[in-house]
Amino acid sequence: MENIRNFCIIAHIDHGKSTLADRLLEETSTINERQMKNQLLDNMDLERERGITIKSHAIQMDYKADNGQMYTLNLIDTPGHVDFSYEVSRSIAACEGALLLVDASQGIQAQTISNLYLAIEQDLEILPVINKIDMDGAMVEEVADQIIELIGCEPEEILQASGKVGLGVPELLEAIVERVPAPKGDVEAPLQALIFDSVFNSYRGVIAYYRILNGTLRKGAKVKFVNTGAEYNADEVGILRLDMEPRQEVKAGDVGYIVTGIKESKEIKVGDTITEKSNPCDAAIEGFEDVKPMVFAGIYPIDTEDYEQLRDSLEKLQLNDASLVYEAETSTALGFGFRCGFLGMLHLEIVQERLDREFDMGVITTVPNVSYFAYTNKGEKLLVNNPVDLPDPTYLDYVEEPIIESQIITKPEYIGRIMNLCMDRRGVLKNQVYLSETRVELTFRLPLAEIVFDFYDKLKSISRGYASFDYQMDGYEQANLVKMDILLNSERVDALSALIHRSKSQELGRKLCKKLKELLPRQQFMIAIQAAIGAKIIARETISALRKDVTAKCYGGDITRKRKLLEKQKKGKKRMRQIGSVEVPQKAFLAVLKLNE
Repeated sequence: MENIRNFCIIAHIDHGKSTLADRLLEETSTINERQMKNQLLDNMDLERERGITIKSHAIQMDYKADNGQMYTLNLIDTPGHVDFSYEVSRSIAACEGALLLVDASQGIQAQTISNLYLAIEQDLEILPVINKIDMDGAMVEEVADQIIELIGCEPEEILQASGKVGLGVPELLEAIVERVPAPKGDVEAPLQALIFDSVFNSYRGVIAYYRILNGTLRKGAKVKFVNTGAEYNADEVGILRLDMEPRQEVKAGDVGYIVTGIKESKEIKVGDTITEKSNPCDAAIEGFEDVKPMVFAGIYPIDTEDYEQLRDSLEKLQLNDASLVYEAETSTALGFGFRCGFLGMLHLEIVQERLDREFDMGVITTVPNVSYFAYTNKGEKLLVNNPVDLPDPTYLDYVEEPIIESQIITKPEYIGRIMNLCMDRRGVLKNQVYLSETRVELTFRLPLAEIVFDFYDKLKSISRGYASFDYQMDGYEQANLVKMDILLNSERVDALSALIHRSKSQELGRKLCKKLKELLPRQQFMIAIQAAIGAKIIARETISALRKDVTAKCYGGDITRKRKLLEKQKKGKKRMRQIGSVEVPQKAFLAVLKLNE
């Protein structure tokens, strides 16, 4: 165990984590030139297309240090986007050290600080690294000063590297061996291993990734999952190289995988403890906090017959993405589906895309919203994840909405625009701190509902990409919220209902009705689109009927002949309006998200 080092790479999005991981794999000859490609550990097409890491990836390397010793390095590459912070927290739990990467041209950003705090909470050894030092705009001294101010290290402790060209990588490996502590644990003690990730393989079932704290996991042993109580045979155990490498045993301090032939995804839980049935450990390892979804949306199959297939797809996806939560729900407009909880809008987009690509599931997504607490006149407290569940106004006393405390780090010249944006979203400025002459940190309290849709995009565009954003939950507060319904020919479309602040309801109602008028196809009958709060209509648009010229064949003659035909058409349209239903296309649901563009 003295020669094992477990570490992860943490940073803000796009600071070069995956590129540096590629160089570490090359330097330790874990892969040959033929296998090498950019973003090697990002094995999803989506990750490559977008240039972001969505899943954390574990891989083992062998490294011969300058002192002649061979070391086993277990590296976990983590995502940088705020929506995937749960992946980062799980990776950190399996490590003793973390490389804190900072882009030399951008400096410390919001997610850098957030991920650093996660690592400090777990008592990890932090190795600060300034990356991209070969770039023209690199400000190495300035960034070094920012790091010293942030974590209080000595200047000589800061490492400099370039993931792109491989500068400083040998020194980085030496620093990992010298400064990251070896894992502690007892090889002879009862088996105690923490599951930090899992994947589904259609041939082998569920494969769990774990970090062994104590004991030894042997092939063929009878193992038990402590929290679920399930017992299985360890059909195969091994370590994680580029591919899985089987071993006869995996010992304390190491990271590996186990195949037990589990086919049911609910029988395995990320954060669970693996132990041996014959010699169990005393207590389960403290796992991870249960994930708290920030954004909720309904996901429905386009064809209602695919409901069971969608359930299976979500189960398998949840194994690979532990931050996805879902439960069954029904909608009068869309039939049977699921209410899903996501960590943010990017997470929702990625899940939708993965369902389509990996499981060939076309889905309809309803308007995303956050969860509220509704208090009734009788003093009951109800959790509302769906606007449809909001009690009737006659029984409702008040509603509390979730509030976040956000940190925005930007250049001083964009402060005015950012303040305007936050004030428009009902934000309150709490603090303003100059981190240096060219960087300022603004702390705002904002309602979570106001940042769900397009806040991040707007922030990036008004600051020309310089502002970085991070947030934490900060309790609930009473707010003047109303439920706005959309009616098509006096029928409610529950999938388009939304909880919004009363001051913005009229403006939003008008915008939404206008947008739906553009998107809904014209029918043989007139369609009235209305936005309503309770029984009060606050906006209306009308789509006129498609009209066939029934009088075309009447040329000349008495006017009563034409009138007779028009009256007949009028009766037909009236009857059609009573029995005709309005189909809402998927584009209409998506348009609601883009109302402010």
